[in-house]
Amino acid sequence: MDKLKIKNRVEIEKMKQSGKAAATVLKRIGEAIAPGVSTADLERISRDTIAEVKATSSFLGYQLPEHEPYPATICTSINDVVIHGIPDESQVLEDGDIIGIDTAVSIEGYHGDNAYTFPVGDISPSAERLLKVTRNSLYDAIAEAKPGNRIGDISSKLQSGAESQGFSVLQNFSGHGIGRNLHEAPEVPCMGIAGRGLRLRAGMVLAIETMVNIGFSDVHILADGWTVATVDGSLSALFEHTVAILSDGPEILTGSELWET
Repeated sequence: MDKLKIKNRVEIEKMKQSGKAAATVLKRIGEAIAPGVSTADLERISRDTIAEVKATSSFLGYQLPEHEPYPATICTSINDVVIHGIPDESQVLEDGDIIGIDTAVSIEGYHGDNAYTFPVGDISPSAERLLKVTRNSLYDAIAEAKPGNRIGDISSKLQSGAESQGFSVLQNFSGHGIGRNLHEAPEVPCMGIAGRGLRLRAGMVLAIETMVNIGFSDVHILADGWTVATVDGSLSALFEHTVAILSDGPEILTGSELWET
């Protein structure tokens, strides 16, 4: 991960454009989610919308060491899949599922990254509670993204928001800085201690994400090398915003009507 990069006002304005575009893609996909829809259908909607907003996918072809390039513009993570699920024609959504959609795009070289876990039809009370708790913990954490605070202030809110409700957070994956690179310093873990870690400064832009499991925190990577699922088969939820730290506090760059419902 690159060294810490502080963005100036012009760069943050550019990132507002990419954030708005990423939010539009996520919202369009969400509008199509229903029983009987395949994750490949959602991928097609993503590609069409990315073209419409005149952006470029940040995920398609993304390369990690010892990985094949990522083959899609979105991650589609159903039920016990935490992150990085790959769209496929054979994956058809069923009533009662939950699906995490993660998408990022770039405009003029600046990235915007966001994720949301959607209900499919009627979901169980436990799944509904998982989504509510996970989403609320993200917003509690974002409120801590202000100059003078530390990374641990954000991470501790992600952790306590989940664990106080009997859930667990991922330990080996984290949010991250974002800008001209999709992944920049610093890492923003889902667990931490308030008052610890890197001090936050105006001009930092973070992709803050919360990954919460109903069961244990243990996960494993499937044979495709990308998909991360819970070891115990329990449900998992993911929510993420790109957030700029300004002198007067946080500004969410990936907000849309989706988050207001």
